[in-house]
Amino acid sequence: MITDFMGKDGFIWFAGVVEDRADPLKLGRVRVRCLGYHTEDREQLPTTDLPWAHPLLPITSSGVSGIGQTPLGLVEGSWVIGFFRDADTKQDAVILGALPGKPTTSGAVNAAEGLGFSDPNGVYPRAQTEGSTAAQHDVNRLARNDADDSSLTLEARKALRAANYTNIPTATIQAVYDTASEGDVWSLPENTYAAQYPYNHVYETESGHLLEFDDTPDKERILQYHHSGTETEITAAGTKNEINKDSTYTITEKNNKVYIKGDSDVTLGGRHKVIINADGQTGNNYDIQIGPNANVNIQVEGGNVNVSAFTSQNGPETVGGDINLFAGKDITMAATGQLTISANKIIESSQTTTTRSAQGEYHTYGSPIDHN
Repeated sequence: MITDFMGKDGFIWFAGVVEDRADPLKLGRVRVRCLGYHTEDREQLPTTDLPWAHPLLPITSSGVSGIGQTPLGLVEGSWVIGFFRDADTKQDAVILGALPGKPTTSGAVNAAEGLGFSDPNGVYPRAQTEGSTAAQHDVNRLARNDADDSSLTLEARKALRAANYTNIPTATIQAVYDTASEGDVWSLPENTYAAQYPYNHVYETESGHLLEFDDTPDKERILQYHHSGTETEITAAGTKNEINKDSTYTITEKNNKVYIKGDSDVTLGGRHKVIINADGQTGNNYDIQIGPNANVNIQVEGGNVNVSAFTSQNGPETVGGDINLFAGKDITMAATGQLTISANKIIESSQTTTTRSAQGEYHTYGSPIDHN
């Protein structure tokens, strides 16, 4: 029969402060200075002599083969609760959880004092403001939404929108025949953050990445935020707002289908290139269909409109391309300069009358010229 086992000598628990998380075994262990068991004098008991403590994962993580959540999150300066698996020696500790609070002094002040039960690196608790000796509240500002302690990230997001993402123009088509189309402007919707404690569930990393799942009544939101400023937010109305501070690369191995019931506006600051049928397969057409009572308007300001149908090699066969135009009514061409048509052969056919007029000279050259 086993005579020595965990729990035999009672449940020996502790409260303490994490002073080191650089676990050489990378198991998520941390060194904890325990109240009542360890002195605050780091000369008498250096951080490096504190025992390693294992974090206890929730049942939603397997704790096996890296499946589920990694056992990371505690930082130097975190207050924790745990117990000793070895009641006699107290060298084998397990951490049950962390204790948030309202610290009074920042990690920098604590580190300057040089005492234990604090972050030896002087980083945590973070200062309330830059250069301040007061410490931040341990519950995220976005979760509390206190008027006198607003989130710096939230304020930066609002400032970024106001400075860069308002009054973005859409295309304006000048009046040529009946093709006028007035442009307008659009803006990234205003920030709808209005969290109420205790409904906003916030996860923030050390570098400033953020996840918000806000259940505030009538103000429900989801935010995924990268510290660079790239973000995706879903508002209470279901509107999705996205900002990408760098490039976007999307690769789809099969099909891509998009259905937009309303309008679509695209404003590009740079070039736009599209290649269709890059593999040269048969029947992969580029089809554009416009429904009734609408126009196709193409306007170039200070540039050219070029349409080409080149010959190409399709295996051993050289294939040429045609340009075909059809109108159910009229085709009108107008140029303030010269109209030039050049072809190997020109054939004109009119079902009724053909009329040509020139305000100046009219020349016809040929050998021979046949007007029959």
